[in-house]
Formats: sequence, C-alpha cells, structure tokens
Amino acid sequence: MKLPTDDLAILKTPSGKTLVGIGPFTEAAECPRSGVAFYVNDFALSEPRPWKIPTQVVEFSELDLATTEQLDVEWNELQPDGFARVFSEINETIQRGAIEKSVPVATEVGRISKGQVLSLLETLKHGSDDFYPYAWVQGEDGFCGQTPELLFHLRKGRLKTMALAGTARAEDRGVFAFDEKEIREHEYVAQTLVASLSDFGMVKRGERCIMNLGKIVHFHTPIEIFMYGDHSVDFLLKKMHPTPALGPHPRTQETLQQLYKWRCELDAPAYFGAPFGVYENGEFHAVVAIRGIHWKGDEIAVPSGCGVIEASRLTNEWQELALKRSAVKTRFSICPEVE
Repeated sequence: MKLPTDDLAILKTPSGKTLVGIGPFTEAAECPRSGVAFYVNDFALSEPRPWKIPTQVVEFSELDLATTEQLDVEWNELQPDGFARVFSEINETIQRGAIEKSVPVATEVGRISKGQVLSLLETLKHGSDDFYPYAWVQGEDGFCGQTPELLFHLRKGRLKTMALAGTARAEDRGVFAFDEKEIREHEYVAQTLVASLSDFGMVKRGERCIMNLGKIVHFHTPIEIFMYGDHSVDFLLKKMHPTPALGPHPRTQETLQQLYKWRCELDAPAYFGAPFGVYENGEFHAVVAIRGIHWKGDEIAVPSGCGVIEASRLTNEWQELALKRSAVKTRFSICPEVE
C-alpha cells in the first residue's frame, strides 16, 4: 500500500503487531466500546476529543515507504541559558519544600534543507523489542519516535506499567548500577507509582534492572496491578499521566501548572511526553511519547527531558539532555554519530 501523506497514526503493541490507522479520522470524547481507536492528546490533556477513529486499519508491514527521500536538517545550536534559568527556579522550589522533583525539557530545533519528513517513518520499522514505534501525522504537522516507556497496558482487569528513570551512557553501565543519585531518582518514580496504584488493585513490583537502549541505559522496574474493579480507560489515562518520571512530585494542580509554565518557557513541543495509545476491541495499550521528533512544515524539533531532584547538578543534567537527543538523532539518521 502506498504511504498516505495526510492523516496517519502508528503504534506498536506488546504482541509485536504495529497498527496503522489511516484517516480521515472521526473524533470522540470518550473511548469507544468496540473497534479500533487511537488516543492522541497533548501533555496537558487539553484536547476535548482525543480519541481518533480511523477510516481504515492496516499493519505497518503493508505500507510502502520506499519512495521517500532521506532527510537533511540544518540544526540551530541549543543555548543553555533558558534551561539554566528554569533549573535554578526548580532548585529554589525544592529548597522551599514545595516540590521534591520536576522535569524540565530542552528542545533542539532545526530546519529541513533536503528530503521529506515522512522518510523518518522508515526508521520505525527497525528497532529492538525494547522500543515502541509511534507516529501521528496530520497534513504538514506531526511527530514520531521510538519510545521505551510504557504508560500502561490494560487487558481483562490486569494493568501493566513500568518505572523508567535514571540515565547514563552505555559505557558507564558498571558505575551506573551504584550511582546513588540515579537510584534515588528512579525510586522516586517506582515508589510513587506503586503508592498511587495501590488503591486500584493488588500491586506486584518487579526487581529494578538496567535497560540497555544502545547509546544510553536506564533503570527499569516492571509493575503489574490486578484490578479490584472496573475503571474506564479515560479515567486511568488521567490517573497515570504524567508518570512520576515525566511529572512533578508531589503531583498537584499547583505543581502541574508550574511544570506547564516551565515547559512553555522552554518551548517544549505540546505532545512531548504525552500519552499515545490504541484501543483494539477491549484491549488498550499506551506509551509515553518520548525519544521522538516533532515537526511543523519544514521546522523540526528534538526535545529531551530530565528529572531534577535536590541532588541534581546543572552540568550533569545538561549533558544527560544532550545524550538523549543525540541518541534520537542518531537513531533517525539526522545527525553525525558524535555531537
């Protein structure tokens, strides 16, 4: 099948199947009870009709991407002053005791000088089992990526999720395993997830391990919940997003509004870190839209976020952000191997 160029949604499911929804899409405010629908919303969950029901559903392997041309991008150098200012504000807020953690975003932008942005979709066909390819294309705007982070998978009363936090270069894996700051950041996420979900069922937390994602490694803890009762997908999405890895701790309306303000000041793409999911005949699967590329016309952006806690240091966080963006640009072949 020839690649559609206007309306398109792509997401890999845990079964290994990558579903493609082809528009035009019908929009709905709530999850349908049958069929296939994609969930597309911004980070603030401000979209009133986030459910996108496709005209046609196919598997990714059926799409012909061979005619797309390789992309060349002229990147603007990302300056640290804006991030440094927000980092300082977060530190001051932590010192006042108002928060323990927040997650600022730094975004590198560029302009397409040659090729077609849809050539990025070809990369989604290649990746390890640790990644979930995803994409949303609406005319000349869109985003795509390969995320390692599962928001949650819900099937027959069993909910699976994960804590994914703590980052290092792959070559530092040995010392990373004992890094107290990274372990502390990860435990913020894992313990908060377990506590917030314990009201909804019996929680089973797996062991913390290291997930190898090529150039970078993360701490990863699998979490499973056997639900006590029925809860709608829409309710669970609002409960689970943002995850402690992407949101503030504690998570209140006030601390969320602070985070939205900081993201806006740093020009974070609206869909970065947002839930992206697909409902298929009673089963729901959603990922966190990180490790991706966002575009509007010929303008392209690669965002990255980092968890800031009391032990965080500006230089280390800035380097972590660059490491994450470098991994994305390398994966999509739009930068040299070394930044």
